[in-house]
Amino acid sequence: MPRSGLDPAAVVAAGADLADEVGFANLTMGLLAERVGVRTPSLYKHVGGQEDLNRRIAARALGEAADAVGGAALGHAGRDALAAAARAFRAFVLAHPGRYAATIGTEPAGPDDPLAVAGQRLLGAFTAVLSGYEIPESDADHALRTLRSLCHGFATLQADNGFQWSSGIDESFDWLIAFTDRGLRATARRT
Repeated sequence: MPRSGLDPAAVVAAGADLADEVGFANLTMGLLAERVGVRTPSLYKHVGGQEDLNRRIAARALGEAADAVGGAALGHAGRDALAAAARAFRAFVLAHPGRYAATIGTEPAGPDDPLAVAGQRLLGAFTAVLSGYEIPESDADHALRTLRSLCHGFATLQADNGFQWSSGIDESFDWLIAFTDRGLRATARRT
């Protein structure tokens, strides 16, 4: 019989928290079982194994990131929306580096896969930010990939201590936002 209060959502939440603490690469079913106070085989009543756990953590992380980005940008347009969304995304990745790492390289099984649904929500939040720039439809995918890449790259580099000097990181991020804003406005003016 499963431990009282333990269900798939609780197992995934505990796994996501543990991934943030120990790093996604170090997350194991054994560590998670220890965290939730059960023997490892008991976890299989709630998740299908390590791969299933990883996918569920990835879907959770993408959904949480979508909520953060969408909520931050709501009611803003143009540079203000861009700055709010970028800062929210960066803050999410810095606060949850392990669970966010689960999203990298994890492919959805199909359009109804919770991973795909959550990923589309995050892309939708970034797309909403871009709507304030009047990007030509022919450039929309490029603009979305650029925005996502810039935010992802900066945040993951910072989360992995990829900036070898500690001063000026916030100023560099503000510079990135200003640079991106100028590029998006220039793209919109080309039409």
